[in-house]
Amino acid sequence: MPVIKSAEKKLRQARVKSERNKKVKVAMRELISQFRKKPAVKLYGQVSSSLDKAAKTNVIHKNKASRLKARLAKLLAKK
Repeated sequence: MPVIKSAEKKLRQARVKSERNKKVKVAMRELISQFRKKPAVKLYGQVSSSLDKAAKTNVIHKNKASRLKARLAKLLAKK
């Protein structure tokens, strides 16, 4: 455990941020899995938005978001 006051604060902040990021990732993964089961245009919009928001807040890398969106769009085009 940290001894310095600023290190304690940083630890608290890190815990809060990791919880937020975890919620975003879980929600994103759930949307992606729903989309893969039943691809739909409306659901693609939600997934795309979710991926963009995650990339914007650096939860995932922007290229990963782009790659996932491209793969899901390709899946949608097949159906």
